[in-house]
Amino acid sequence: MIKSTKYNTIFYYLSSLSFILAIMIVIPLVVSFYYQDGRQIYQAFYYSIIISFAAGILLKLPTDKEKTYIDLTTAMLLCALGWILVSILGSLPFMIGIEKSFIDALFETVSGFTTTGITVFTGLELMPRSILFWRSLIQLLGGLGILTFFLLVSTRAKGETWQLFSAESHKINVSRPVPNVFKTVKILWSIYLGFMLLQTLLLIILGLSPFDALTHSFTTLSTGGFSSYDASVAHFAANNYSNYILIEYVITFFMFLGGVNFLLHYRLFQKDFESIKNNSEFRTMVKIIIYSTIFLSLVIITLETAPGISVEEVFRRTIFQVTSILTTTGYATKDINSAFFPAAARQLFLAFMLIGGCVGSTSGGIKIMRLNILRALFKREVKKIYLPNHAVLPVTVDRKIIRKDELNKLTGIFTFWLVLIVVGGIITSLFSHLDGWQAYSGMFSAMGNIGPFFFSVEEMSNISPVVKTTYIIGMLAGRLEILPVIILFSKKAWQN
Repeated sequence: MIKSTKYNTIFYYLSSLSFILAIMIVIPLVVSFYYQDGRQIYQAFYYSIIISFAAGILLKLPTDKEKTYIDLTTAMLLCALGWILVSILGSLPFMIGIEKSFIDALFETVSGFTTTGITVFTGLELMPRSILFWRSLIQLLGGLGILTFFLLVSTRAKGETWQLFSAESHKINVSRPVPNVFKTVKILWSIYLGFMLLQTLLLIILGLSPFDALTHSFTTLSTGGFSSYDASVAHFAANNYSNYILIEYVITFFMFLGGVNFLLHYRLFQKDFESIKNNSEFRTMVKIIIYSTIFLSLVIITLETAPGISVEEVFRRTIFQVTSILTTTGYATKDINSAFFPAAARQLFLAFMLIGGCVGSTSGGIKIMRLNILRALFKREVKKIYLPNHAVLPVTVDRKIIRKDELNKLTGIFTFWLVLIVVGGIITSLFSHLDGWQAYSGMFSAMGNIGPFFFSVEEMSNISPVVKTTYIIGMLAGRLEILPVIILFSKKAWQN
């Protein structure tokens, strides 16, 4: 038996994660039988289930449930190790079923679970349906967080269970709908799955097959962006779907919902419209989408980068791409590398990759709330210049004072975020033929969990394993907002 409480807790809950993942893999196994994907695909999911169960048993054997206790440090370690474990186990169907290399399978799985959406797979239309289903399902599971799903289906742990929930970082210091963590998770997942089912129904009504409607809904609300087609959402227009215009608007709307703080969705259902109206982050997000869509539409029309295209189509493509990039979904109705988008658009898109959506959403990026805090901090420093030295000037957002320790943590995360992007961009330049602009766009995409970049999927597929490994680390660090990943390398964190 493991004597250390910390190690015992980590091993015990990693084993539970392995068991839960094994159960989840049963779903695409059933799908593979339904679509008759063939013996190799059946075996891929079957063996993946067995290996995941075996990993769960091996991890659980030396543990004692009564000696589990979760504090913040343990939660951070468990968070990082949990995401790594499920990514490795989740990559097995890709390695066994479609014979992808370990690095490519792991890359795709990490991209899926972190809802990044960068893909190294091509020829998606020719892949077995169950593989595409699994690829979309991992984004659904990763959207609100693997650990939140784990909490939803697991028993209560001793200690500060909320620490396990908040360790996935994009929910740190976000108000809860209710005090109880399990009820909070249940509410969030109910809203999440409810929106997903609604989108699925609407897409079916508009002419998508149940499979396409479901898998695209999985990857819209999760702001993941994996599509069943190489052309992404542009596939529907290119293949003359009669309602492709409405399909694009529906997906745009649900991408927006995925990028909004899920607490605001709860407030909406509670008819607390005042909270939504007074939320500065939500207002900022709406303004960014509206203003940038109008600006870029005018630029595209003025520069005539899209000759022969109607104003409505320019607007639709622009608002789709602005929403897709800002919410870090990554879907496309028009390649962001194409001449349709002028240089000004691509520069804005790069900024949106860094910003991301709202705190408490499924989006990646730094988050709009944090930028609002940094803006308030800058305003305070300006005021200090002309006000008396003894003036008390707290940093406030939405009439709430931001504590000094929170400001320190925010500036630290933001600084290290930029450092990782610079380092990743340099590594990409050293181990590829990409220019500086393209290299940085790849790391921006990985760290921001966004998906699109300024070079082709084929180039990403063939890029050096060193760069792919760098992006894997970047995707995990971006999704967990750095701290849990950094804690892994701290000796003190591993001490009881």
